[in-house]
Amino acid sequence: MEIVKTKVAIIGSGPAGLLLGQLLYKAGIHHVIIEQRSAEYVASRIRAGILEQVSVDLLEQAGVDQNLKAKGLPHSGIEILTNGKKHRVDLSSLTEGKQVTVYGQTEVTKDLMQAREHAELTSFYEAEQVQVDDFYSKPKVTFHYHGKDYQIECDFIAGCDGYHGVCRASVPEDKIKTFEKVYPFGWLGVLADVPPVADELIYVQSERGFALCSMRSETRSRYYLQVPLTDHVEDWSDERFWEELKRRLDPESREKLVTGVSIEKSIAPLRSFVTEPMRFGQLFLAGDAAHIVPPTGAKGLNLAASDIAYLSSALIEYYHEGSEQGINEYSEKCLQRVWKAERFSWWMTHLLHRFETESEFDHKIKQAELSYILTSQAGQTTLAENYVGLPYEIRPLNNLQPVG
Repeated sequence: MEIVKTKVAIIGSGPAGLLLGQLLYKAGIHHVIIEQRSAEYVASRIRAGILEQVSVDLLEQAGVDQNLKAKGLPHSGIEILTNGKKHRVDLSSLTEGKQVTVYGQTEVTKDLMQAREHAELTSFYEAEQVQVDDFYSKPKVTFHYHGKDYQIECDFIAGCDGYHGVCRASVPEDKIKTFEKVYPFGWLGVLADVPPVADELIYVQSERGFALCSMRSETRSRYYLQVPLTDHVEDWSDERFWEELKRRLDPESREKLVTGVSIEKSIAPLRSFVTEPMRFGQLFLAGDAAHIVPPTGAKGLNLAASDIAYLSSALIEYYHEGSEQGINEYSEKCLQRVWKAERFSWWMTHLLHRFETESEFDHKIKQAELSYILTSQAGQTTLAENYVGLPYEIRPLNNLQPVG
């Protein structure tokens, strides 16, 4: 067995793990990444595409924002369609100039992978039989890689390996508590190389169910429909998808909609999930390993980024200042922001979707609530503040020397 010694072992090479690795690299902290999938698989995963202002700032701090600045689409507002009419929420004017940026998670992942490759940092892709052990004393990670057994000896383990990963599953049941809500519908998503129907995202509350008109670029669009969990992708031809989307849109948007052949089509179930705590000895959970949000509020990738901001700051403080305060406060700080994002995503989901158990009275109440929000500055401000992202501090990385 080959023994590798490092400061931090990062499990998972999604955006959370890669971003943590990049920030630790910038801070001179030695680490390795272990990933069970291939690099090609990781780079090809289709995920979210809306970055909060603070996530953009964090990527800039990590030095991986060149493509984001060149190709990202800054949005200063969103549109909400209800009762057949569109209402614009001016995010920037309600939040002192903050905005969101449309930039696909796939592109964020590729940018981070390229930066890691350029810096010649160690990553073990297609690692098999990954196990994390002794994280309450002397952490180690064992795995099989290219015909050889490896053991990583480290100070800390960062569990960035997603909802189905090994890290959370390795925590003793009496040490962890989980909270979950499963929604009775899914999102049917279509990616197509057609121009977006509008310059900004359109969130649709309709009698036929929720819809979302989003984008990845000025020539690539992403559209979603609320569908029953019993539906299958095979049930939905491209023609059927476009016709149903048109039924949920207003006449103006329907007229502008450009249809085309889908290049990706999938149905994603919606759930809310939170793990408490997010630290177990020297093991930290981050991103989807610790929490899942419905995509309605565009918070999944952004929550992962804020976890990494807190975790990287805590590790930098530990190695450069000899303080354990950030490490000890990691779980509490993360969970405060997580639960606020969970609340916002839950609220948006209930407000914009049709539920089978929903009476006509319930639907009218939701329409009244949405009408109030869209005609009240206070209501719009609450929505805008949460949508652009609640603030957190980003630790400067200037003049940090490598840790021995």
